[in-house]
Amino acid sequence: MPRRPSSKFLLANSVSLLAVLAVWMWSCSRRADPDDGPASATPAGAPATGPTSSAPRAQAPSAAAELPPPAASEAAAAITDAGVEAGVDPIDLAIAPDGGVPYQPEGTQFRSPFAKPHAIRPVRVNVAFLLNSVDDYDIKTGTFTADFFLSLTSSQAMPPIKLTSPNGKLDSQETIADKPTFKFYRYSGSFKSPPNLRNYPFDSQELKIILEDDMRATDQIRLVPDKERTQLARGFQAIGWQVDYVEARALSQSYPDRFEGDDLYYGRYIFGLGLERYATSAAFKVFVPAFVIVIISVLGMWVPPSEMEVRSNSGAPMLAGAVLFHFALMQELPATSYLTRADKLMMSVYFAIAIGMISTWVMFLVREEKVMTVFRIARIVVPVLSVVALALGSLG
Repeated sequence: MPRRPSSKFLLANSVSLLAVLAVWMWSCSRRADPDDGPASATPAGAPATGPTSSAPRAQAPSAAAELPPPAASEAAAAITDAGVEAGVDPIDLAIAPDGGVPYQPEGTQFRSPFAKPHAIRPVRVNVAFLLNSVDDYDIKTGTFTADFFLSLTSSQAMPPIKLTSPNGKLDSQETIADKPTFKFYRYSGSFKSPPNLRNYPFDSQELKIILEDDMRATDQIRLVPDKERTQLARGFQAIGWQVDYVEARALSQSYPDRFEGDDLYYGRYIFGLGLERYATSAAFKVFVPAFVIVIISVLGMWVPPSEMEVRSNSGAPMLAGAVLFHFALMQELPATSYLTRADKLMMSVYFAIAIGMISTWVMFLVREEKVMTVFRIARIVVPVLSVVALALGSLG
């Protein structure tokens, strides 16, 4: 005759099931998927609305338009701008007869005091980029440090250019060459690219280095990526990751109104490094432990009803192991508003353990002559449902 477990065993298993439900509900509420927030820059080719201003202003080009090459010849571009003295910043020519923010009296469609009056054509600046190294990448914060070479080349004299990084900080700059039509620098700095962890642990990340001159708008310079000279240094490595792609692009970026008449658009150069996590390492780190926990739990379905105390205790240790394993995974990642692939896998692990424990509890509730029937059904149904749940959780 099957031995009925004591009330202590029933209480322990009840607490275990409640723990599963609590972890499930907490994880779902913690990672509820919201709408995507606004991007920091309008991608090329997408419609965008420029910043508004209380002062009247002429219609400006789209903030997301691709930077087109100038159509004027080198000779025409070299003509001295009318009314602008050499070496004078545009804001020094702006006037403010009634006080407030100064503006250009003529020669430009923009209200901003930084607009260049009588500008003929912006200087086309080709940007070449060589990434030397990426270090200290932290997936929790999205921060990393980088060292790279940058060259600026144009067919006509460039105005003074001071590059800054909207998504980081340039800690050091070494000027190797500084000629009117060619400038060559070496930079090092720290940057931040928010991670996308939906496919974790098989995720891929894009590390971005964004550069712009926030003093010279697109009416003066146009940054154009030199894609043939956008590359990695020989022997480049990102520890723990494999390189997927290297790309560079440029776009026009408008700021929300910082002052009245702030209607200029600024060119941005974006270098992107695509990284992928090693699949073998990810599988052994996340999937193999989860599968082992479920397999050990499912083996308890073959414990006969005569050993009900042993059977009833087969799920609780695996549940505790699953909770601790899931907790350890979450400590390596930042809090996200969505479920990662690893979270979905752990949900399936909780489900597999829970149905095994429920099948054992059913044996406590039915009459003794029905126990063997429940045992036979559970021995088939529980493993099948566990395999299905793991498959769905693994596919994400």
